[in-house]
Amino acid sequence: MTASGERTGTDVASVLLAWYDRHARDLPWRTPPGHSPPDPDRAWPYRVWLSEVMLQQTTVAAVKPYFANFIRRWPTVEALAAAPEEEILAAWAGLGYYSRARNVVKCARAVAGRGGFPDTEAGLRALPGVGEYTAAAIAAIAFGQRAVVVDANVERVVARLFAVEEGLPAARKAIRAATDAITPQARAGDFAQAMMDLGSTICTARQPKCLLCPLSPDCAGQRTGDPARFPIKAPKKAKPLRTGTAWWIARGGEVWLVRRPGTGMLGGMRALPDDGWSARANGNGVPPVAGQWQMAGVVRHGFTHFALELHVMKLADQASQPPPGEGEWWPLDTLETAGLPTLFAKAARCALAG
Repeated sequence: MTASGERTGTDVASVLLAWYDRHARDLPWRTPPGHSPPDPDRAWPYRVWLSEVMLQQTTVAAVKPYFANFIRRWPTVEALAAAPEEEILAAWAGLGYYSRARNVVKCARAVAGRGGFPDTEAGLRALPGVGEYTAAAIAAIAFGQRAVVVDANVERVVARLFAVEEGLPAARKAIRAATDAITPQARAGDFAQAMMDLGSTICTARQPKCLLCPLSPDCAGQRTGDPARFPIKAPKKAKPLRTGTAWWIARGGEVWLVRRPGTGMLGGMRALPDDGWSARANGNGVPPVAGQWQMAGVVRHGFTHFALELHVMKLADQASQPPPGEGEWWPLDTLETAGLPTLFAKAARCALAG
């Protein structure tokens, strides 16, 4: 504590770690507070990496069952690296942000090829799909290194703790510097997870629970009387609305599925044929085969940068032959195993109900 009575970064870390020791969330990819990862345990960096990738822009509640399924099916990074890409993409279906799944495949194969995860931030950053935040999180949590870990929860906590008046995204440099100033040398992994837990459970985006916060006495945002206004964000731009069509082509208890191109929106995933809609343009409305088409309904789905209104059209007659292009007939009674992304799972339910 300084002569003026303000806590130093070391004091803030001590207070937060003491709180974490009592209130840490029990999560399947964590060791208990104050415990180092099992040593030697080459599987632990794998679990930390996999959880961090899954948690990007996704809630803990949504990730838990997917994480458990992946660990059950592929308990090591070597097992994941050896799995067919289509199986991994299918297991990811419903979790969203499918570029993450493609990067998981690339990264797992790179790690297996080099004999394990690198234990430095720089080495981790060199892996496919591993950015600044993920590298820092793995280095701190899996390898016990001091690293500055800033996710959305940490960003919110620090912006409030220091009442950062600059708006995002410009404020991120100042927020990172402030996080660096309070990150301890020891227990950096616990500190990063404590910050995440604080942001997720107490210093929430709306109606922060300041009376329960261990850092409340030090929080400049709380002293302003309106901590929820931090971090200051630019007004959201309205998402453009795109329209498209999905085509339901069935015969004898099977439906025609295609695999989307390996890059781009929902890349590499099984899907219903569609009319070429994208983030930049509406679909062309041209069916893949001639015939009597009936409207089954409309499904709506939100992507990061646009919203989509997808019309679901059913071929009234049984298809006599496959549509042009590559695809496969998939049994309707096992359609849930096809690994359709959420958008096309919605479209399939619409077609089956219509």
